[in-house]
Amino acid sequence: MKAETTQFKPSLKLMDATMLVAGSMIGSGIFIVSADITRNVGSSGWLLVVWLITGFMTLTAALSYGELSAMFPKAGGQYIYLKEAYNPLISFLYGWSFFTVIQTATIAAVGVAFAKFTAYLIPALSEDRVAIDLGFLTISPAQLLAIGVIVLLTFINNRGVNGGKVIQTTFTVAKLLSLFGLIMFGLFFLDKGIWKSNWENMWQLGALPASGSVSAYTTLAAFGAIAAAMVGSIFSSDSWHNVTFIASEIKNPARNIGLSLALGTIIVTVLYILTNVMYTGVLSLHDIAYADKDRVAVSAANHIFGTAGTITIAVMIMVSTFGCNNGLIMAGARVYYSMAKDGLFFKKVGTLNKNAVPGFGLWIQCIFAALWCISGKYGDLLDMISFVVVMFYMLTIFGIFILRKKRPDAERPYKAFGYPVLPIIYIVMGLAFCILLIIFKPKFTWPGLIITLIGIPVYYLIKGKINQPNVVAKEVVEA
Repeated sequence: MKAETTQFKPSLKLMDATMLVAGSMIGSGIFIVSADITRNVGSSGWLLVVWLITGFMTLTAALSYGELSAMFPKAGGQYIYLKEAYNPLISFLYGWSFFTVIQTATIAAVGVAFAKFTAYLIPALSEDRVAIDLGFLTISPAQLLAIGVIVLLTFINNRGVNGGKVIQTTFTVAKLLSLFGLIMFGLFFLDKGIWKSNWENMWQLGALPASGSVSAYTTLAAFGAIAAAMVGSIFSSDSWHNVTFIASEIKNPARNIGLSLALGTIIVTVLYILTNVMYTGVLSLHDIAYADKDRVAVSAANHIFGTAGTITIAVMIMVSTFGCNNGLIMAGARVYYSMAKDGLFFKKVGTLNKNAVPGFGLWIQCIFAALWCISGKYGDLLDMISFVVVMFYMLTIFGIFILRKKRPDAERPYKAFGYPVLPIIYIVMGLAFCILLIIFKPKFTWPGLIITLIGIPVYYLIKGKINQPNVVAKEVVEA
């Protein structure tokens, strides 16, 4: 007797879905990436502009996805939308990029971030120590802890969606409250002298060197600097669409997915902007830009809480990254499940276990993420994948226009807010971001694009193997 089921169980309410959106977005980025953004733009005003642009793009995309999620409330989310709007090749390229880098490398990076900040409390777990030396490869205690956390969360989610739901909601509420608390304390202990200094030349756009005045940009270079700065903010705001992957497990998905996307992205965008306002009130621009190992939040917390600040932030980031990884792990396997249903991934991944979750897909994802942990190369790839992520967002949003023409009479319980103006604005902004990265930061574009394009021969290789038995069977029948 097979211990498998054939259907997902709708058990997630609006609150759970909203916490998945917010929890998947907030990892470790908001505590770190403002340093690189400040080095690129050189002023507090432009620091906030970068976060505002990113927030606007994220919210616009989320509101646009609401229409697609209501039309296709199925497991797989964005993969399904691309298939319905375009063709199986485009959706496979997304699924291929998603599995090889976007999701698995993100899981690895978030896992190692958890371990790095755990090492503040337990120095024996430091990434600077060697736990295993294989000669050609050394593995740190931090990497082993990251793998352990990924395995633990995979195990919990393998036992059913309810366990993952409890972790997600609990940890997301905890990190939202703690981040809000950090903002409130920071604004309460705001240094008026630092605040005035940071905001005197708020629109002076230029590179901020380690010493000396801001180096102004030419007009075109300024746009390139903003695009480069947005790599960090976009990464920090990504994964909001994970809720669409588990559409089959959400109650009343036609209503709750779109609503959770809007609520979750608004909450996180407001918190991110307030966090950066707080940074400029307690740290000089130089201290933000050149915080030790880019840990801006640690420097801010030390200013607010004294020596206890490091421990405060370490615990906050541990909570944040643990909850973030739970959301990433829970949602990711549903994409591979949909790919397998289309014959484009291991057949076993397209089955549900006795707990009504794609258990095999969860463990495949776990193994690949663990390999990224060991490689230590996930950080470089994540910087480089922002181009690909935005490219697929643009394709998906343009898919709304295609589907409105292809299926004008299709049921649309929710329609994209601000259509067609806001979706067009997103596409134009996303296109500008990608073009500027190609011109000014090619290292952020080509590796991710190459990984995606490798999926083309892989797709046709898989399709050839799928179709070959069908051809033989047809010939036998005809004979």
